[in-house]
Amino acid sequence: SAETQLLLRLLVLSELVFQRQLYEYIYVNKPETWEDARQYCIQHYTDLATVTNMTDMKRLREAAKNDVPNTGAWIGLHRPQPTNRKWHWSLPGLEFNETNWASGESGTNNEYCGAIRKDLTWVDHGCGANKPFICYNGTNTRFYFIKEVKTWFEAQRFCRDKHTDLVSGLQQLRDEKLKTIINLENQYFNDYTYVFIGLFNDAWEWSNGSSFSFRQWDENNDNDDHKYYCGAIRKDLKWVDHGCGRFYFIKEDRTWEEALYYCRHHHHDLVTITNMDEQRWVQEKTKNASSPFVWTGLRYTCSLGFWFWVSDEVVHYKNWASPGQVNECDMSGAMQTGGEHQWFKKHDEEKFNFFCSK
Repeated sequence: SAETQLLLRLLVLSELVFQRQLYEYIYVNKPETWEDARQYCIQHYTDLATVTNMTDMKRLREAAKNDVPNTGAWIGLHRPQPTNRKWHWSLPGLEFNETNWASGESGTNNEYCGAIRKDLTWVDHGCGANKPFICYNGTNTRFYFIKEVKTWFEAQRFCRDKHTDLVSGLQQLRDEKLKTIINLENQYFNDYTYVFIGLFNDAWEWSNGSSFSFRQWDENNDNDDHKYYCGAIRKDLKWVDHGCGRFYFIKEDRTWEEALYYCRHHHHDLVTITNMDEQRWVQEKTKNASSPFVWTGLRYTCSLGFWFWVSDEVVHYKNWASPGQVNECDMSGAMQTGGEHQWFKKHDEEKFNFFCSK
């Protein structure tokens, strides 16, 4: 029978809870899928790690001791219901309850970040727009109107680097000092209409059921552009969304068509590689291959003259070994087991190990 192995070589961060709010992070060097990692943490500790603020981020760094691989380590963030979105405050520890939406606002309409008008009422806004914004500094309890326009996520990073966070919560937004600053900056409301505040909307949840709103996404995960459903933390402590890890390596030589039928019968499909992270996952596991190449779900259509993924994904990310490779009928894409793990165009009848997705 085929030797089926988990592809995912991610590590696990788990959270050990003691009395009240005291907890510590345990770094577990064990390759698992997100769900299996969570079950491991529940069995041996409490749950996958919940991260509530920048202090927790520093403690994660100490627990991991720079051992997190480039592919990342699981944390307890996931999206079990991508359409079940909620509004949150950027500043950790603030519950979102009372609202001050302007008339006709908060219907979201794919606008998942918050801004204010001159009258301090809120509007939902596209996160990728460039707007002025307001930072809050908790050390001196002051507000800072930043005239340099940025996207919402860029503004959040700026405020966290230079101050504490984007202005958040009703108490801050009703502060007389803030009203004074806004009155002084009337011109910017005339020019831009809206100014970003620390309000955002997403569908991410923590595995232990807590509602903490702290997020620390990598720059490439800005604008709510999340394709996947499980959260991981990288070596640089930025967060990324990953496929939840249901990839299987089949250490058995088959033709491309045989591999396709095997995956569709036993799992879901031949593997699709849509970005650098998925490429790293697959190439890490190819070290165990017994063939010089491994089949992927990449296929060439002779009649239409282009490459496509059998999962119906468009081929945006590419890792071809050479642009000079010839396209011929009955060819499919395989990843090189050694070297740079680049993609090669191979005839379907050749027999290689392969990857399935589930």
